[in-house]
Amino acid sequence: MLAWSVVEHERPLAAAGELRNALAAVRWGADYLARAHAADETLYVQVGDGDSDHSCWQRPEDMDTPRTSYSVDASRPGSDVAGETAAALAAASVAFRQFDPGFSAMLLGHAEQLFRFAKIHRGLYQNSVPEAAKFYPSRGDEDELIWAAVWLFIATGGEDYKAFIAGDGNVGGAQTSFSWDNKFVGAQALVAKLILEGKLPDAGNAAAMKRHLEEFLCGVLEHNRLSPGGVLWLESWNNLQYVTPAAFVVAAHADHLASAAAAAAALRCGGAAQLLAFARSQADYILGANPERMSYMVGYGTRFPEQVHHRGASVPSIKSSPGKVTCKGGFGYLSRDGPNPNVLVGAIVGGPDGSDRYDDSRQNYQQTEPSTVTVAPMVGVLARLSQRN
Repeated sequence: MLAWSVVEHERPLAAAGELRNALAAVRWGADYLARAHAADETLYVQVGDGDSDHSCWQRPEDMDTPRTSYSVDASRPGSDVAGETAAALAAASVAFRQFDPGFSAMLLGHAEQLFRFAKIHRGLYQNSVPEAAKFYPSRGDEDELIWAAVWLFIATGGEDYKAFIAGDGNVGGAQTSFSWDNKFVGAQALVAKLILEGKLPDAGNAAAMKRHLEEFLCGVLEHNRLSPGGVLWLESWNNLQYVTPAAFVVAAHADHLASAAAAAAALRCGGAAQLLAFARSQADYILGANPERMSYMVGYGTRFPEQVHHRGASVPSIKSSPGKVTCKGGFGYLSRDGPNPNVLVGAIVGGPDGSDRYDDSRQNYQQTEPSTVTVAPMVGVLARLSQRN
């Protein structure tokens, strides 16, 4: 999603002086994923164990929990995680194409190998890595495969990827959310853009994906899933992780429609202006235009979450308190009432409940836990909204 933010909104990121920072962050993640692809059919997919991690509350400098590495391969497949990694590396390769062609080509090579691996060896990764099942189980691999195929088509123009989109991939149907476990809306948005640009035919699977995207967007615009205060409401646990990617797709498709021929430049429920207005309303809500009058982005505005459920933020820094914080001893900082000693600038917390209420308590992890999956698409949303039109 961060790479897509760069690909989609390179100009406003550059105008804001943030393109270099965005690319540096994409490079860090893409380099990690490329290194995790240790061989053609070997991908490391997890480091550490969720149960042992959750049994400790320490800052990263003091961590002494097991750092066991887990991988998928031909005999223990993980086509979902391999497909997702292929999509991430292909998207990053597009982001770097004009800035670092050598790095871009390296990422693309890994992406193509991983896509082949995923297609040949099907199977959900939690069946090969049971340690993942309790925390991040996957409900299927078809969304990741079509997501990867679309990004690889964008990166290469290859006929084999075009053929996968046209005939092999599950197009997903009408979705209600776009998330770490469901990539169909993202793939549908990219396919719709490719149709509007004349790079894919408005027929068959591609046309179905475009139609399903429009159903998702109209569901959002018709405001039938909003909290009283106006935020998209889907889940009680970290609801904002669904809001920011939805806002990203809404804003991106507004631009896709605005750039298309007039006959294609509207949905049955509105056009580019309505889409962009909705994306702005969600960003405004997150940044403070909400019943709590609180910014859910930490460090932004005059009032923001102070008890973020985050170990490194809640435990005093090693500079101010150099003594080791033990695995169990750190739980005192989790239960302590009061602001975190370290401000986790830029993080977005899970957010309020369906009635727009927010309990700023470190113990309330459903609302106060942040995630990278929430903030990555917000980079693109804010970049787009920084433009005047």
